[in-house]
Amino acid sequence: MPFVEAAAPFGAEPEALLDVAVRVAESGQPPSVALTEAARGAAALASSISPAKVRAAIEAVIMGKRLEAGLQWLHESGVLGVLLPELEATVEFSQEAGRRHKDVWEHTKLVVRQSVPKSVVRWAALLHDIGKVPTRVMLPDGRVTFHRHAEVGARMFDTLSRRFGFDRAERSQVRFLILHHLRANAYEASWTDAAVRRFDHEMGDALGDLLDLSRADVTSKRPGRRQEAVANIHALKERILAIRELDARVPPLPPGLGNAIMEAFALPPSRRVGDLRKRCEEAVERGELEERRDAAYYVDYLRRSGDGG
Repeated sequence: MPFVEAAAPFGAEPEALLDVAVRVAESGQPPSVALTEAARGAAALASSISPAKVRAAIEAVIMGKRLEAGLQWLHESGVLGVLLPELEATVEFSQEAGRRHKDVWEHTKLVVRQSVPKSVVRWAALLHDIGKVPTRVMLPDGRVTFHRHAEVGARMFDTLSRRFGFDRAERSQVRFLILHHLRANAYEASWTDAAVRRFDHEMGDALGDLLDLSRADVTSKRPGRRQEAVANIHALKERILAIRELDARVPPLPPGLGNAIMEAFALPPSRRVGDLRKRCEEAVERGELEERRDAAYYVDYLRRSGDGG
């Protein structure tokens, strides 16, 4: 459906601003200059739209077939600055001196497009780098750092999620993905099995979504860089699955460890025995203990650490 060329009555129906963005995100066709100018003049009215409608419209934009066009129109019309100033601040915000493709806004649009079409992943992709704006430091040697930008971005999302009325479950999922979006891309083949197992446990049910976001977050234009990074993430996933399979067949701790703990420390069957066994599990996950050793090895660890008394 073509856009109406006359200036839309945005003053009477500010929700129409969002309708335009959704249509652009679906068709990829921008409206006329006149309509965009009218929208820019009425952009401030977007603040009167209910949070539920704003959230639904932005979600429709980021799930659209031509989502980059819809996001860009939200910026050009001024609506993005009213509804998502945290994201507007990334426009023309450079990650590296003199490199246009490292603009956080351009990177973000590409990450959203490369993401799987799942709402929580798309929201996380849209907001994963908002923490870069307050954390950027330009070093004398020309390098740029964004220390702890994932943590800062997650805290910024806390405020944003309340503003948009995210339900508790979706808020938790999106926040988790923003907070941990760098973790999978840090994987190296030198990680021990204990480190991989710990990563798997810490990511929990969000592992699949996190790996999907991590793949999408690779936007380098260097030849072969994206393929290399995606292959690395695939290797991490394959290793997680292999360790899960091995653990299902041969658990990291030996059978009978609970009995050995009770005998060594003269303990009756109790929660204390389970707590001591858990200490051993955690030590294995941290890489402090080897896995699949005999019970005496773990009992000796508890004695040395003073946990058995």
